[in-house]
Amino acid sequence: MPTRQLYHYQEKDIHTLFEKLEQRGSKCRLLYQLPTGGGKTMIFSEIAGRYIQKYQKKVIVLTHRTELCRQTSAALQMLGITNKVINSAVKRISRKEAYPCYVAMVETLKNRISDGLIDTSTIGLIIVDEAHHNSFQKLLGKFTNAAIIGVTATPLSSDINLPMHKNYDELIIGEQIGSLISQGYLARPTTWRYDVELNTLKTGLHGDFTVSTSDELYSSQAMVDLLVHAYESHAKNKKTLIFNNGIFTSRKVYEVFSALGYPIRHLDNQTSPAERTEILKWFKKTRGAILTSVSILTTGFDEPTIQTVILNRATTSITLYHQMIGRGSRRLPQKKTFTIIDLGNNTDRFGEWNAEIDWSFVFENPEAFYASLNTQTSYQAHQISSDMRSLFPNSLEVSFDIQAAHQSAMDNGLKAKIVIRDSIRQHALMCADNSSSIAEAIELTTALSREIDWRIKQYAKCLGRVTKNYTEWLREDYEAKLQLLIRKIMGRRMLLKTAV
Repeated sequence: MPTRQLYHYQEKDIHTLFEKLEQRGSKCRLLYQLPTGGGKTMIFSEIAGRYIQKYQKKVIVLTHRTELCRQTSAALQMLGITNKVINSAVKRISRKEAYPCYVAMVETLKNRISDGLIDTSTIGLIIVDEAHHNSFQKLLGKFTNAAIIGVTATPLSSDINLPMHKNYDELIIGEQIGSLISQGYLARPTTWRYDVELNTLKTGLHGDFTVSTSDELYSSQAMVDLLVHAYESHAKNKKTLIFNNGIFTSRKVYEVFSALGYPIRHLDNQTSPAERTEILKWFKKTRGAILTSVSILTTGFDEPTIQTVILNRATTSITLYHQMIGRGSRRLPQKKTFTIIDLGNNTDRFGEWNAEIDWSFVFENPEAFYASLNTQTSYQAHQISSDMRSLFPNSLEVSFDIQAAHQSAMDNGLKAKIVIRDSIRQHALMCADNSSSIAEAIELTTALSREIDWRIKQYAKCLGRVTKNYTEWLREDYEAKLQLLIRKIMGRRMLLKTAV
């Protein structure tokens, strides 16, 4: 079998995965995490080849896109692994076709199993590429004799109702992005962040921001001007990939940049295969080329010469965040750095792309991780108006991080309600410190109405699934306790003045 030179960390991870396979056999359910650009395809292709050679059993590689099927098949072929892509054109597999390895998409494979073309009992190992899609579980149940290795850059299910720790027994964590950068395997990023007001964005059924509200925001003149300014300030004449959330926005970007004389093309999922091929060839060979796209290039696209990635969108998906930025992270002898331009507050939401992440915590506690992201997203969008701030000139601090306070309470073994108690106390002192009478202080509470609503919503998210009835009661109870505490504080201060 032909071999390729593996990096030391790749060889180490392959050794670890094989050790687990040998220990657990067909009951093995492993999830392997490695950052985009770390060589996941090379690693699982190598695993497939070694597994076939050692155990003389068949392997199936599952993907979620036709293009990934072709790329995976080619990678296996380079290692000398004879394989067959199971697609809609495959209606029969003769017994003479003794393929040791198959590559398939889920629905197609499901249909071919139903047709009797695949004998599931002969499969020893299933490798699931882009395993965070987590849509393979019913199908995997049909392979009673097969071990399973899922591969992903982000071990967080795209469906919160299907946590990955329920389908995989153990997470094997590869090198962190920072480590791959310091060892010279990935390019080092320079990030330029712009504070964007995202209050008009709404989330859809799957939890991410909707295309319609994103298009409305990002196709506005203000945002288009910001994009042009950001590009001209930090990416001019660099090969640039722009990610958008909607086709309308991407076409708008194309029109504006074309009018300014920049070399730019537009690509989306409605582009024909022939035109897509032509555009990608143009992008590869054109110096300083700009490609504006709509999510289609987040996986299965590898163009190492990309120098700048612009996130002209906001997302609540850490997987998408890493996939988009990862398109620019490939390192070349003449390319040791690349630029990230964030126009969606994504860095604030998820942290720096190359910051270390506790993937074990994410894998084992997905709901807590999702909740923290949702709270951070809301917190970033929450702004205290200057009008409200001006009403409390004697107060140094008028904001209160509910999420941080809740986490601190949990870490110290305290009850969650202490968070609301401390929030009420802060508001009471704000009103008392900026008033000369009880009536005036009580009147000031009306200015806090929106802030109280926001804090109650954040507190409810920290608690988890609470009813609307409970949050409405909590709001009423908050105001009642706030007024009571204001009366106590002001009354105490009046007594002290009288005593003096």
